[in-house]
Order: sequence, then C-alpha cells, then structure tokens
Amino acid sequence: MSSKDSDQQAGHETAPFLAQAAHGVSAANATDGIARAVIPGNGRPPQLDRAPLAYENKNFLDSADGRLIRIVAEFMEPLARFRHERIQDTVVFFGSARFRGREEADHALELLDNTGSIQPAPSEEQPARAPEIASGQASELQRKRAVAAVEMARYYEDARRLAHMLTTWAASIPSQRHRFVVTSGGGPGIMEAANRGAYEAGGKTIGMNIRLPFEQHPNPYITPALNFEFHYFFMRKLWFAYLAKALVVFPGGFGTLDEMFELLTLAQTHKMAKKITVVIYGPEYWKRVFNLETLVDTGAISPKDIELFQFAETPEQAFEILRDGLTSNYLVPEATAAAEHAFQEIMPGGTLEDFLGPELMRNGK
Repeated sequence: MSSKDSDQQAGHETAPFLAQAAHGVSAANATDGIARAVIPGNGRPPQLDRAPLAYENKNFLDSADGRLIRIVAEFMEPLARFRHERIQDTVVFFGSARFRGREEADHALELLDNTGSIQPAPSEEQPARAPEIASGQASELQRKRAVAAVEMARYYEDARRLAHMLTTWAASIPSQRHRFVVTSGGGPGIMEAANRGAYEAGGKTIGMNIRLPFEQHPNPYITPALNFEFHYFFMRKLWFAYLAKALVVFPGGFGTLDEMFELLTLAQTHKMAKKITVVIYGPEYWKRVFNLETLVDTGAISPKDIELFQFAETPEQAFEILRDGLTSNYLVPEATAAAEHAFQEIMPGGTLEDFLGPELMRNGK
C-alpha cells in the first residue's frame, strides 16, 4: 500500500471520530496513548442533528465520490424531459458560436470573445468598419474579418431559414410525438440561428449547452422545457448522437470540427445502430479548411467514406437532402412496418407483399 493510500485510509477511519468531535465530544490522551472521548457530566453526549439523506448531501454529490451519480443524472434527467415533451428524434445543427447574426442591414457585426461567451472579442480582433478601411486604420486581420463577417452573417440567415423549413415540414408528419426536432449546442451564432428558425416556425427546439469557465447564457429561442446545461462534454455528445437522425454542419471552429468528425467516425465504424444523413453546409468554406481527397489519396480513409456526407450551398438544397434522407431512412420504413402490422391484424400469417405484389411494394418504397 502506498503512503497516499495509507493516508486516505487513515482519513476515512478517523472521519467518524472527527465528526463526533465536531458535535462537542473531545478527545483526551491517556497515559497509554489511546485517545478517548470526554463524557459530559450528565453522562450523555449532546443531541446530534439529523444526517442529510445521501441524495440531498451536496458535499457528497459535488465530490469525486459522487461523480458517477452526476454522470448518471446527466443521462436520466434529459431522458425524462425528452419523454415528457414527447421528443422522438432530432436533427442537430453545428456551427460557429462566435459570430452574431445581422438583424437589420445596418446592424454592426461583432465577433464574440470565445465559443459560447457573451463577451465581445477585443477591439483589435473585431471586423473593420468601412470608415476604418477607407482611412487605412484597419489592420490586416480586421480587413480579413470584415470580409468574413459578411459571409458568416449569411450563414446565420441560411441556418435560420433551413431550420424554419425543416420544422414546418416535420410538423406536417402525422405522429403522436415530435419528429426531427431542431437541436443545437444552445449558444449564440449558428446555434442561435437554428433554434430561432425552429422557434419562428412554431416548433419545439432543443438547446444543449455546456457549462464553461466564463459567463455565457443559452440563446432565447430554445423551448424552455428543452433547455439543457451539461457539465460533462461526453454526456452532451451522447445526447447529440442518441436521438439524431440527421446532422447539419455549418462553418465553425474547433468545437464544430470535433463534433462533426466524431459523428462521422461513429457512422464510418458502424457504431451507430441507425442511418444518419449528414449535410456539410458551405463547401467553399469547408474545402479551404480540410482536403478530404488527400485522406483518400493517401489511404487514410476509404473512397466510400466520402459518401457519408453531402455538401449543400443553399437552404433549399440542404432541405432537399434532409427531407429525402429522413423520408427514405425512416418515414417510408416506418410506414411499411405499420402497414405490415395492420395487415397481420386482418390476415394473420400473410404478408403485405403477398397481397400487393412485388411491383407495387417496390413502387411504394
């Protein structure tokens, strides 16, 4: 046993005694060196307060020993809410959190300090305004970001429109549960745009925020009952993947890359027990960020891995990819299964194909 383990064991063994001492029982050193409690004059120790229930003991729950309970809570609590709100599945939007969208033509674009932060970046990192460029006061970084800011504002509006189109379509699907609910990381930027588009279409929309060491808030367009904040990144990622039937990746940074490649890897390795439609939005941006053909040419990935996703340049194109993928992967198989079940109720032992014939079944699919 190491000295550290011995110290920890000793600490655990003395903890009850120390707790007693804290309630008024002191120790006296006898000549034999053994610590003994000093008994009050009336022969009774003082009355103890009631011990907290284990699940109400904040010190325990916040400790290393309570970590497993905290992890399980970040699975069970969202699951209970998803069931209560009748959420069947989701479409997840990823993208940059650092840019604010342009509300009106004269809205000043502003770069945020960090992913999820509500604080603006330092002035020297902000996109240059037209007068600053004209007067030569803007730095090279500010000039580049002025051009990029306009593009990022377009992506904000495209994400907003796509989420609106998707939510409107999903609302038309006959179902007792909410289908293909727009979900984001709950922050500003592209995440806000996605939640906003769904909100403006009158649908429920999910925000899965993460607790960060700087001040941040969920965007206001999230459905309040579906506003989540996670401590553990891996539990947040689990929920992104668990209900998702499709993924839309808008231009973004480290977090967007991390989330995109993690889900692509799960699909590539067949670790997801479902088909997932992946749309990478803005090929002009993404093809400057990475070159997947290099990975194919060097044998790092298989040529068929490129088929795991599709590029889209407009909200309409992205919506068409999503609608077709979700319909062929889920709505048609679900309708076929429901028809088979209904047919079995009428003609036990037969099949729908026996009744309709193979040609009609193929046309139906």
